[in-house]
Formats: sequence, structure tokens, C-alpha cells
Amino acid sequence: MFNFLSSDGGIVALTVIIPLLLVMVILLVATRFKKCPSDKIMVVYGKVSSGKDSTHRSAKCLHGGVTFIVPLFQAYQFMDLTPISISVDLKSALSRQNIRIDVPSIFTVGISTEPGVMQNAAERLLGLKLGQIQELAKDIIFGQLRLVIATMDIEEINTNRDKFLDAVSLNVEGELKKIGLRLINVNVTDISDESGYIVALGKEAAAKAINDAKISVAEADRNGAIGEANAKREQRIQVAEADAVAIKGENEAKAAVANSYSELRQRKAEAEQRAVSAEKINAAKALEDAYAAEKMAENARAERERASQEADILVKTRIEKEQVELKAEAEAEQIRKKAKGEADAIFAKMDAEARGMRQILTAQAEGLAEIVKAAGGDTNEAARLMITDKLEKIIATQVEAIKNIKIDKVTVWDGGNKDGKTSTANFLSGMLQSLPPLQDVFKSAGLEMPEIVAPKEVTEAKSEPEAEVKE
Repeated sequence: MFNFLSSDGGIVALTVIIPLLLVMVILLVATRFKKCPSDKIMVVYGKVSSGKDSTHRSAKCLHGGVTFIVPLFQAYQFMDLTPISISVDLKSALSRQNIRIDVPSIFTVGISTEPGVMQNAAERLLGLKLGQIQELAKDIIFGQLRLVIATMDIEEINTNRDKFLDAVSLNVEGELKKIGLRLINVNVTDISDESGYIVALGKEAAAKAINDAKISVAEADRNGAIGEANAKREQRIQVAEADAVAIKGENEAKAAVANSYSELRQRKAEAEQRAVSAEKINAAKALEDAYAAEKMAENARAERERASQEADILVKTRIEKEQVELKAEAEAEQIRKKAKGEADAIFAKMDAEARGMRQILTAQAEGLAEIVKAAGGDTNEAARLMITDKLEKIIATQVEAIKNIKIDKVTVWDGGNKDGKTSTANFLSGMLQSLPPLQDVFKSAGLEMPEIVAPKEVTEAKSEPEAEVKE
């Protein structure tokens, strides 16, 4: 009985648990179906396939609709499609005329819903805050806005706003699509420049409009004066005709008619004269106003040309100044290098000369040491050896002293000397004695001649008379 109840209880439990599990599974599946609002983009990431070739993508983007999020394999996030307003205060943008202008503007962007662009937004903007998206878009807008301004003249930017906005929209939107954004609206609030060029253009346009209005008023006055003169003329003609008819009726025929006709002609002439004068006066005034307007326009144009030429001269002068500074720096560098090279060359030359002189002195010192060594360490003997070695050159030098003496004529007066010598011999002997003797040369050096050259008897014989003379 107990087993039977147990089996019945198990059956009852299964009948309760199984439907409960089914309900839980259904609720779980139902909660994994996610709906995408119309003002958002749902980005499903994780294991995502394209559905056709089963290739994996980084993310799947949905704008509206419902999709199933696979548990554990997929997740999702929403991206807001609310437009983002970005204030771009562009300063000192360089135009094609090399004039810097300020272009404050407001750009309205938003995440695009195009399939390819929406995929770019999912890959590059998912997880970013609104401020980060604004800064990213602002950097792109700054660059493209400067690029567009650099390709246009100030006249085009100021007068043809549609062309300028089209160019900005085309460039900016092409770059924004790369990060998943689209351009909704562009509003340029004002355009100004530092040089006052745009203000000058406005003054020129205002002056032209005022002059055109003055010319129109003058033409209207002229036409009114002409119409008034014509009306008065017709009135006078009709009055004159009526008077003429009345005069004819009063039987004052020819005289009255003649007088009336004469007066009529006179009045016609006066009226025509006044009308022509009025026409010429109005025409002259209109021409004067036109000339004045043209003069103001020419002055404004000349001022604009002068400003443009001054800007060109300033730019050219600045470039020439930079070129002169670069050239001066290059020349200074060359002079420094040349001076350094010359100093190195002088140092190398003096160093080589010093080394050569040192080698010569070293060789001479070594030679002298060898001579002293050969003389047995006696310096006097070494000096005698050196003089003996140079004796031939010393004698040759003495002979060379009188060798080239040219004697064209010698006149001799014989004084009757009885020493056995002729005057000619005395002359030659005296000439030879004028040269310093070798013995004196040796004595001046503190040396004595060797006996092989000058025996002692001869030396002593020569020295005795000198001693007697001294006594």
C-alpha cells in the first residue's frame, strides 16, 4: 500500500514539475526576445552570423523590430539616435587668398541608420559617452571645415552661402560616415576676418545699392516732370482751341484768331523750352549721381586691391627674411667649419714641423755623442775631430773669398825695398794676409791646430814677435 502511494506521489510530482519547467523555459525564451525602439539602434554582439553564408561578423545592428538573444553566446546594447548639437568656433582659417577668417557654426549630427554606416557606428562608437562622441565628431568637422575654406575665395564664402554649405556638407558627411555618424544640419552663424575685408565688401555693396536707388529716384523724377509738362501742354492746347472757337463765335475772326494763334505758339515754345530744360537738368543730375557712385565703387575697389597687395608684400617679405636668416646661418656654419679646418691644418703642420725638428736635433745629438765617444770622451779632441773634418770646407771658403775678385789693372810703384821682394809680391801677400789665418780661427774657438797642420816651432815663432810688440 505504501509503495503504491509512493508511486502515485511521484507521478503527481512529475505532473507538477514538468509543466512548471515548461513554463520557466517559455518565460526564459520570451525574455530573450528583445524589441528595439524607434529612437535607438540595437547592437547584438558575440557569436553573430550573417545568416546566408554563416560568416561571423563583429556585431549585428537593428533599427526597430525584434530579435532573439542567444543566452551565454550573445549580448546587446542600445545606441541612442537623438541628434547631437556641436558648436564649432573656427578661428583664423586660411582661405585661398591667404586671408584668415573666423567661421563660427553649429553642426547637428546623429548616428546613421544606413546598414553600412550603422555597422561602422557599432564598431567605433559603442560604449562611448555623448561627450566623447561630440569631441570625436568635432575634431573631424574642424579639419574638413578648414579644408573647404582653403579651396574657396572670401567672396564665394560670403555671397554664395549655398555653395559653401554644400561643400562643407559633402566633405564633413563623407568623413562622419566612416565612424557611423550622419550630418543632419549645418548653420553658419557669422563670418568675419581680422583684416576687415568682408566689412569692406559689405560697404561696397551698400554704397552700390544706395547709388542705384538714387539713380532710380532721379529717373522717376525725370519721367514725372516730362509727364507733367506734357499734361500742361495738352491742357493749354485744349484751352487755346476752346478760346479760339469762342473768339470765332464772337465774330472777331481773323485778328482775334491771329492773335490767339500767335499766343498759342508762344506758349507752346515756352512749354517745350521748360520741358527740355527740365529734362536736361534731371539727366545731368542723374549722371552726376552715377559718376559719384562709380567713384565710390572705384575707391572701395582700390582699397581692396591695396589691402591685397599689402598682404602679398608682407608674406613675401617674411619669406625673404626667413631665407636671409637661413642663408646667414649656413654661411656662418661654413665659416666656422672652414676656420676649424684651417686651425686643424695649422696645428697639424706645426706638429709635423716640431716632430721633424725633434728628429733632426735627436740625430745631431746622437752624432755628437758618437764623435765624443770616438774621441775617448775628451770634448776638446771631439771638437778637433769636427774641425779637422770641416778643414777642407774652411780653406775652400777662404779661397772662395778672393776667387771672384776682378782686377782689371794694377799699378805698382817700387819704393826700393831691399827685402828681396817685389812690390807685386808684396801686394799679393798683403791681400792674402787680410784674410783671418787658420791659427786665429782655431784660437777664437779656444783650440790649437794639430801639429800635422801647424808645427809648434812655427806657431811659437809667430807668437814671439807679437809678445815683443806687446812689451
